[in-house]
Amino acid sequence: MTKHTAILVDDIPSALQLLENDIEQKHPSITVIGKAKSVVEAAKLLRKGEPDILFLDIMLGDGTGFDVLEIFPNLRSKIIFVTASDEYAIRAFKFAAIDYVLKPYSDQDLNTAIEKATQQIQPDKQQLSVLKDSIASPNQRPNKISLHTLDKIIVVDLNDIVRCKSDNNYTEFFFQDGTKILVTKTLKTFADLLKNYQFLRVHQSHLVNVSYVKAFIKSDGGYLVLKDKNTVPVSVRKRAEVIEALNTI
Repeated sequence: MTKHTAILVDDIPSALQLLENDIEQKHPSITVIGKAKSVVEAAKLLRKGEPDILFLDIMLGDGTGFDVLEIFPNLRSKIIFVTASDEYAIRAFKFAAIDYVLKPYSDQDLNTAIEKATQQIQPDKQQLSVLKDSIASPNQRPNKISLHTLDKIIVVDLNDIVRCKSDNNYTEFFFQDGTKILVTKTLKTFADLLKNYQFLRVHQSHLVNVSYVKAFIKSDGGYLVLKDKNTVPVSVRKRAEVIEALNTI
């Protein structure tokens, strides 16, 4: 059995104790070598030595988990983010395409997070930047989103996305410069994530950035003409919603 060390950071003492108990009782391969309730305490522990895994809460009493990461920009520990059931925080993690454990978590949630951490899956600096910006400005439209392709993670500007097309369990993204990428998540995932940010699902297979719509043609069943001259079909049941959305632009 491969052994791992861990440091736990959470500003709620009961949550900190619960996490420690769960790790000690259900994950004997992990040894908790320190606990911290603040950025300052976490920094003191990390200066003494880096753990294999850092369990990091986002909102701390004297700052955020990002402050900890900024103090140690070259931290080699695998990070498992632990966050409360906050809709803005959850949305931010989805935009950044970073895994997280949501409090209150299940045994399976914790098992999955630990398994991924021990398999060396780690968010890069661009993803962390997307996450930090989204959490810092929860009421603002995010500027960027992280997209998982088959072989890498790409951070793109939301404004550069023209449309998305369903490809079974994948989604094809089309950009204003003419490029496209295939992403390993369903169209529904992005339709739900982007629905409040000028993206409109106009068909079962199509999601469109309304800022790129040039015209709605009502004949031939109804379709959109985009600024890049491509056309996108509009389903009958989406017709009224599309007209309403375009009237508000």
